[in-house]
Parts: sequence; structure tokens; C-alpha cells
Amino acid sequence: MSFLIIEISKYMMIFLMILYALLNFRYFGMKEDTGRNRLCLGQNFLMFFIHFLGYLTLYLTLEDEKILAFYWAQVLFFLLYLGISRLIYKNISRLLLNNMCMLLSIGFLMLSRLSTDKAGKQFVIVVVSAVITLIIPFIIDRVWQLSKIPWVYGGAGLFLLLVVCVRGITSYGAQLSITVGGIGFQPSEFVKISFVFFVATMFYRGTNFSNVAVTTIAAAVHVLILVASKDLGSALLFFATYLFMLFVATSNWLYLLTGVGAGGAASVIAYYLFDHVKVRVTAWIDPWSDVGNKGYQIAQSLFAIGTGGWFGMGLCQGLPDKIPVVEKDFMFSAISEELGGIFAICLILIYLGCFLQFMMLAAKMKAVFYKLIAAGLGCLFIVQVLLTVGGATKFIPMTGVTMPFVSYGGSSVFSTFILFGVVQGLYILKKNEEEENEKN
Repeated sequence: MSFLIIEISKYMMIFLMILYALLNFRYFGMKEDTGRNRLCLGQNFLMFFIHFLGYLTLYLTLEDEKILAFYWAQVLFFLLYLGISRLIYKNISRLLLNNMCMLLSIGFLMLSRLSTDKAGKQFVIVVVSAVITLIIPFIIDRVWQLSKIPWVYGGAGLFLLLVVCVRGITSYGAQLSITVGGIGFQPSEFVKISFVFFVATMFYRGTNFSNVAVTTIAAAVHVLILVASKDLGSALLFFATYLFMLFVATSNWLYLLTGVGAGGAASVIAYYLFDHVKVRVTAWIDPWSDVGNKGYQIAQSLFAIGTGGWFGMGLCQGLPDKIPVVEKDFMFSAISEELGGIFAICLILIYLGCFLQFMMLAAKMKAVFYKLIAAGLGCLFIVQVLLTVGGATKFIPMTGVTMPFVSYGGSSVFSTFILFGVVQGLYILKKNEEEENEKN
């Protein structure tokens, strides 16, 4: 009987995930708030149902009472977070709020399957992050001085990156984190947000050649420090975000093409300078030539994705833990293996829905500063997703970048909460402005 329930649940989860992804895009075709609210309510139902089926499967498979307790703790958190967010901010983007919770629920589900200990730690970090970042939309809506302190953002970011470069803890060939008061965190996850604010404030001042040159030099210093720390995944993320923001601010194709060329040249130089980059590129080109060593991680990832097929093996039926660092860099592979390729594609579509919301908001914002913030954070978010998925599927070499809200990692989760909090603040600001215009 349990086997039948587990098998039916697998296909129901896929079907419900397809419906959720479709509603995610149907939202953009609706103009009336009433229809959008009904759609978002439907998304909430689908999310809780998928979440329930996933944990029902885990409980029936593992027969662990802790799974049930953890499930109910999550349900309580999601209900409170959804309710309190909408109570405090009546003009909040319900689509982004729903997608955040959907991505978090999938992350909790997969972490519970891989390691209940890590899932518990992630839950604590999520709750703390959610509480702290609830104030961010309030700050964005009321603090106008945010656009007047570019070198505060730039200086703070460079200082943190330098500390990591000099005193950082080395992990997988790169200096990534530091420890303060016994708590380890990865500063680059937070600096990427201050970096977007720095670039936005600089271009808000002007896009003349001298200002662009100064901003480019400062951005290059950020990237070079990351390269010196061998954190090349973050360096690529910073570079792509800056290039996109530069093009949005100036609409200058020469800047864009020059930046792409410089990035390509820098990639070649990095290949010859850093041994671990050579290892990753070699593994990317032909993982089967050294499948027992250099190519093992990517080979296992491809095996997992291929084994899962369209419909997946089912939760706890695959071997995702055979992939090294699966809970951080290769969650997409684990999801593909056990929940299926269709489920994984729908997950990407949810990320894409968030990105479209960011870009539509950027297009609507009249203030250049806010427009650049929304565009920069949107680029930062989607490039991170593409790097993660691309690395897991062998589309690009592995970069060590995590999947937002899904992968294990406190710094990643907290910084993504901040990112969404800022965008929600901009969304609320725009909706309040539109309501004021309608009254007048």
C-alpha cells in the first residue's frame, strides 16, 4: 500500500508542479488585481499540496517521526510568513512571495532527503533571515539617502573581499569564508548586493565617460580581488552583472562588446594561472577520460540526471549522495534524479518567472537609481541560476555557485532574502506611487 501511495504521489507532484509553473506565467497576462489574487491563492494551494506529498513520501519511506515534526514546523513558518508579509505590506508582490516559499519548500524537501541535520540548520537560518529582512521593504520605501552614498557600498564591499583574500578559509581550492564569533559566513554573497547598489549609485550620478571609467575601475578591483581569492564563480557573477548594468545605463553597444571581449580574454588567462580552473575545464571537456578522479563529480551529476529521466526515480529511490557536495553545487542534479526532468524544468521556469518580475519592475521604474537596482539584482539572480544549472548539466564548467533558496548554505539563503526584500521594496514603492496617481 505504501509503495502505491509513494508512486502516485510522485506523479501528482509533477502534475501540480506543472500547474504551478503555468500559473507563474499566466500571472503576467492578467491585468486585474482580483484575478491575480485568485491565481496567487491557487499557487499557495499547489505549493502546500506538493510540500505535503513530498513529506508524506519521505515519512512512508524513512519512517522517522522527526520528519513529521519538521514538516509541521515548515507549514507553520510558511503560513506565518505569507500572512505577516501580506499584513504588513498590502502592496507586496504576491507572485514573488509565493515563488520564494515554493523554492524554499523544494529546498527543505531535498535537504531532508539528503541530510535531516543540514535541513534543520537551514530551517533555522531561513526563519532568522525571514524575520530580519521583513524590514527591508520599509527601508527602501522611506530612506531616500540610499542613492547618495556610492563609496560606502563600494568601500565596505572591497574591505570585506580583501579580508577574505588575506584571512579567508580555503574551501575546494578557493578562499570563500571567514569566521566571526564562531560563526562562518561567505562575504561575497552579501557584497554582490552592495556591489549592485554601488554601480547603481554611480550611474545615477551620470553616464559620462569619466564616471563610467571610474566605476569600471572600481568594479574591476572587486573582480580582481575575487580572482586573487580564486573565487572565480563569484568573479564571473560580478562581471556579468556589471556588464548588464552598464548596458542598461548607457545603451552603448561598444561598452558591451568590449566587456565581452575582455571577459573572454580574462577567462583564458585564468585557465593558465589557476590549476583548479584547469581541472574544472578538463573535467568539463571530457569527464570520462578521468572519471574516477577529476571527472567524477560531473560524471555522477550526468548519471543522476540521465537516470532520473522525465519522471524521476522517486524520493529516496536514487543515489544523489554519490555526487560530491550535492547539497550545495548539485541540487539541480539531485532534483532531476529523484523528482524528474519535468519537475526540474518547472523549477527553472519558476526562477524565470521571478526574473521576468524583476525586469518588468525595472522597466516601469522612472527613477534611474531604482531602475538600475531592479535590473542589476535581476541579472545577479538569473545568472546565478544559469551558472548552477549549466555546471550541473555540463553546459559550462563548474563554478561552485549555489542555487538560490534551494541549495544548502546560510550566507546564500540570507543574501537571497535580502535581494528579494529590496525588490519587494521597489515593487511596493511603485504600487504606492500608482495608487497616488489614480487618486489625483
